[in-house]
Amino acid sequence: MPCLNLSTNVSLDGVDTSAILSEASKTVARLIGKPEAYVMIVLKGSLPMSFGGTEQPAAYGELVSIGGLNSDVNKKLSAAVAAILETKLSVPKARFFLKFYDTKYCTAMKDKLQLFQLSTTESDNGSALETNHETYCFNHRELKVKL
Repeated sequence: MPCLNLSTNVSLDGVDTSAILSEASKTVARLIGKPEAYVMIVLKGSLPMSFGGTEQPAAYGELVSIGGLNSDVNKKLSAAVAAILETKLSVPKARFFLKFYDTKYCTAMKDKLQLFQLSTTESDNGSALETNHETYCFNHRELKVKL
């Protein structure tokens, strides 16, 4: 299930958030190649945020997907989501950052990661490990596994 989390310092009061959610959902589904029925979009506004040393309108996003991501798709998604934010929230494209997590890639790394001792409460990179869920980090990609 692809999930796009968007955070911005722009107030959403008086903004047609349904239009943003709908356009973002259709865009993510189309570009990743997944049915829209499985796409989730989360939009949070009025958050304290600084980008480039200023508090001018800015946004940050994270997109998590099980497969469907690659460098070409990521570029298209970044451009498309930036265009939505610029049109609907007046966030300049240069003030938007989108991070991608492909859990399919991370699942492939699971066997290699099992070589690490996971009995501690912190890994070498500081990511917390929990009792019922463990978070593995490998090359800046995150994988959560329910035990």
